Amino acid sequence: MKKWALRGLLALVGLLVIGFLLLRTPDTDPAQMRAKYGAPPSQFVQTGEGVTVHLRDEGPRDAPAIVLLHGSNADLHTWEPWVQALKDRYRVIRFDQVGHGLTGPDPREDYSRDNYVADILEVADTLGLKQFVLGGNSMGAKHALAFAVAHPGRVTGLVLVDGSGGPMLKLDRKDADKKSGGNIGFTIARMPGLNLIAEQITPRSLIQQSLEQSVSVKSVASPAAVDRYWELLRYPGNRRATLARFSMPYDPLTEAEIARVNTPTLILWGEEDRIIPVEAGQWLAKTLPDNTFRTYPGIGHLPQEEAVSQTLGDLEPWLAQHAPSAAKE
Repeated sequence: MKKWALRGLLALVGLLVIGFLLLRTPDTDPAQMRAKYGAPPSQFVQTGEGVTVHLRDEGPRDAPAIVLLHGSNADLHTWEPWVQALKDRYRVIRFDQVGHGLTGPDPREDYSRDNYVADILEVADTLGLKQFVLGGNSMGAKHALAFAVAHPGRVTGLVLVDGSGGPMLKLDRKDADKKSGGNIGFTIARMPGLNLIAEQITPRSLIQQSLEQSVSVKSVASPAAVDRYWELLRYPGNRRATLARFSMPYDPLTEAEIARVNTPTLILWGEEDRIIPVEAGQWLAKTLPDNTFRTYPGIGHLPQEEAVSQTLGDLEPWLAQHAPSAAKE
């Protein structure tokens, strides 16, 4: 009986090993990824923190500067529609934050909010930016807001697009149920045990479902976009960085910190955002002293891609007021 049990166990282990080998999605090749997603106008800039940052710096060097930060598990390409519209009149800078895109993992495996803020400062100093408008989507908006708290003299304007960073709101149960479509990719990344498997087995279909759940305009989740998210998530070290970030407790800025941000702020939000509900934007609008708040019906978590003309229609006149003449150190 014991022999049969042992044989059965060995057979099961064998099947699991075979299944793992068949389902495993290995890391992508860095050289191939750089060729595909890091061609000009991309640059790879070494900062003082030992990070080689993938960035794009477009537009006239003497124009007002705008720095844009992507959200969690995204990359600098999410800003492409805005960049194409703005780069004739503004110097537009965007970069892959550590643990994302072609920048890859942080050498010290530090994915704290403070480290992301330090990276923004390093990039700005490396590019000689004295003052600039700082924008971000989702996680990027949290980092932008935290940077404004830490370095208020460097930021002349903030653009927060469906941003995190504020406290987790306790929504009415009925409203919470209505908005809780969630995101399967983020859910798996937070599940102990299962998330470790995801470091080795990350099917493209999972990334497609996750992106489709993030947006209301489904054309944004195009095959090319899904390929980009899937391939750059598998850039060496990025999956482990994702698991490290999601294992950390949520670290919001305090209400008092946010209320002290006097920087003029433009808040843009998709009304159908199922990741960070519009109530979070409403809370920011009530808390930030100097802000303009705009929402978009029928739009999800990525308004900069889902509602290009509408968001630019609000952004461009606001920039005309709040983007200064570029100043270099």
